Amino acid sequence: MSDQQPREITDVATLRAFAHPLRLRILNAVGLYGPLTATEVAERVGESPANCSWHLRQLAKYGFVTEAGGGTGRQRPWRLVTGGHRWSEGEESPELAQAGDAAARVLLDLEYRKLWDWMAARRQQPAVWRDASYFNQFIAWCTADELSGLQAEIQELFGRYLDRLDDPAARPAGSRPVRLMAWGVPEVDGTVVGDADTEESRER
Repeated sequence: MSDQQPREITDVATLRAFAHPLRLRILNAVGLYGPLTATEVAERVGESPANCSWHLRQLAKYGFVTEAGGGTGRQRPWRLVTGGHRWSEGEESPELAQAGDAAARVLLDLEYRKLWDWMAARRQQPAVWRDASYFNQFIAWCTADELSGLQAEIQELFGRYLDRLDDPAARPAGSRPVRLMAWGVPEVDGTVVGDADTEESRER
């Protein structure tokens, strides 16, 4: 089980480096199948080795990948820097807010595409994987503290498997890459804003 904490991204340049569709595809390839050279990444993402090499260097500059050791030039293998990433959604500058929104959109676009790839291909997959796969939708009433607690619990559950990205020997026989996504967001319907429905407000 990984004890790494998500990296807090607080600068615009790093977020902008992350908010790039091809770079996210490169990170996906390196994370799932790495260490990979630029040439091997190119084969997986359908781009030229020169282009992938440049993007890998940019990702390394901002701390998303690092050299795995061995090789030179485009034959250097790269590995993912694991532990996850997060960025502020509270009080931030307009520039950081804009960069964070762009990063979130690019990330969610990738995950939606991967979900629909599975939906389109699932009937050709082994029954055991069709039965194991899922997507759930829930609505519940929670306080802000309870929602924060759910986030921590989900991160702990997902964190059990992060070490397998770095260490192929830790992957059980019969395992395959699985994408796990979750979000918990308050309903926004125009009737509840912030903490208006507090005991203090009800006493007024």
